[in-house]
Amino acid sequence: MPNLESHRGLIREDLNEKSDDAFREIIVSCRSLSKYESNTFKSALPQVICSIIAASFHIVIGIALSFSAIFIPQAESPDSDLPVTQTQSSWVASIIVLVGPVASISAGFIMDAIGRLNTIKLAAIPAIIGWILIAAANNVAMVLIGRVLTGFGCIIGTSPAVVYITEVARPDLRSSLISMGPTLASLGMVIGYTKGALLNWRYLSWISIAYCVVPAVLIQIFVVESPVWLVGKGRMEDAARGLKHLYKNYPQPDHTNESLADMHLNALIREKEAKRQERMRRNSKSDDENDMKTRPKWTGLLKPTGYKPLLILSGLFILQQFSGIYITLFYAVTFFQEIGTDIDAYTCSILFGVTRLIMSVSNAWLLNKYKRRALLMVSSIGMAICMAFSGLATYMIKTGHDTPSWIPVIFLLLYVCTSMIGLLTIPWTMTAELFPNEIRGIAHSISYSLSNIFMFAAVQTYRPFQAFLGSPQALQWFFAAVSVVAFFYALFIIPETHGKKLQEIEAYFTKPAKSGSSTKRAPEPKKENLIMQPRLNTISETEVMLKDDINNKT
Repeated sequence: MPNLESHRGLIREDLNEKSDDAFREIIVSCRSLSKYESNTFKSALPQVICSIIAASFHIVIGIALSFSAIFIPQAESPDSDLPVTQTQSSWVASIIVLVGPVASISAGFIMDAIGRLNTIKLAAIPAIIGWILIAAANNVAMVLIGRVLTGFGCIIGTSPAVVYITEVARPDLRSSLISMGPTLASLGMVIGYTKGALLNWRYLSWISIAYCVVPAVLIQIFVVESPVWLVGKGRMEDAARGLKHLYKNYPQPDHTNESLADMHLNALIREKEAKRQERMRRNSKSDDENDMKTRPKWTGLLKPTGYKPLLILSGLFILQQFSGIYITLFYAVTFFQEIGTDIDAYTCSILFGVTRLIMSVSNAWLLNKYKRRALLMVSSIGMAICMAFSGLATYMIKTGHDTPSWIPVIFLLLYVCTSMIGLLTIPWTMTAELFPNEIRGIAHSISYSLSNIFMFAAVQTYRPFQAFLGSPQALQWFFAAVSVVAFFYALFIIPETHGKKLQEIEAYFTKPAKSGSSTKRAPEPKKENLIMQPRLNTISETEVMLKDDINNKT
């Protein structure tokens, strides 16, 4: 690689510069240069393999989330070797949620310090210790500590996988590969529910250790570190080797002796040098402007583009949690036992997990094809209808009517299907879409923390709230009512973000409150309304740069 050493200093000076977008633009540019359309699957295979293995740790979080549904009915049974009260079992279910914010923030620092893949491997340690404590527990405290460690390890191990896939996957495959994370988590739930129907919760805990070890071993053997992170650390030779592995099946560009991987690396170096020069130019501006630029990032939350989306997301997460989505996940077996069906509750929980898995596979296609608001409205009204009829069937069974006991189960499975369409998935997606770039990191962390607090409150209050309402069907009707509120919330409050550019979203939150007229910053005043504006296509400047580079060499 020519002139690599001369650029090391520049790379190290820019460690804090966000180069991910620039690098991904470079990968986009390879469409015309590498001509990979002629052999799509073969060219993408190394990226697909690395991405799936990196995401395989999501299976552990699926098992961890479903574990409380297995543990609670077994531990609360009269013959349990570790008897627990309902209050203690509620803590076993919900405490894993409390570590979410701390673990998520920690994951960001750790993955930037030691790398995406090393963070995933490191996460196996607390997860393994946690499962050992749970399996060997002789009191509830050991189970709770084990749940905290497994939860911490799961989040530390899954957060870097999404970042890694974003940095290495080809643009047209990125969404599908990122969706492998939730799909594998759903697979983990199916594994947890299935093994829980056959095994004691202690055996399930011992077996779960293997699901922590195997991803770490596979990553060590088969997966290369993110070239974006390696370049940021100045490890240019390692980045070049990684790029050559990821793009080894791509046809090379014509009319140049430079390989595709070398072209990517040199283009990234040029891009970072240009950013450095641009930063030096900005630093030469007036002191007042510099003061504005050095203002703490959290002050961006005080602007309409900060606090408005944060409030909108907070309301959406509250509706998501109290519509019963995660309560039925954490208490799946107990929930099916209480609705009065004659079908084995563990069998119902397995069907519950399989349904989530199937819908996870189709969810990426839905998110790419349909608008967010439409999916949210269809999802919430479908959930309301399914849960209302399930509650009605439960009521008729409880009051002695001749009602088939499988009816509430069918409606609950349909409820799961409709939740996966929008209300379960889209709120998490919108945390990365609604905020401007300068506060996206901190705003995402705050949104994630708030969502975990709401989830903890919903899971923790399930038993007391059901006792207050007095019957399982009343609780189901409450979930249906919250889902109806979510429908109108999506209709009147949620903005449309599908296919919209960042400046369009910012313009939506800064427009005058008294009317829907456009702001002066909007490029097309008549179409500024975020809900109605069509998707705009842009041409990659990096592609032009690379093409010019090739032409100059010829």
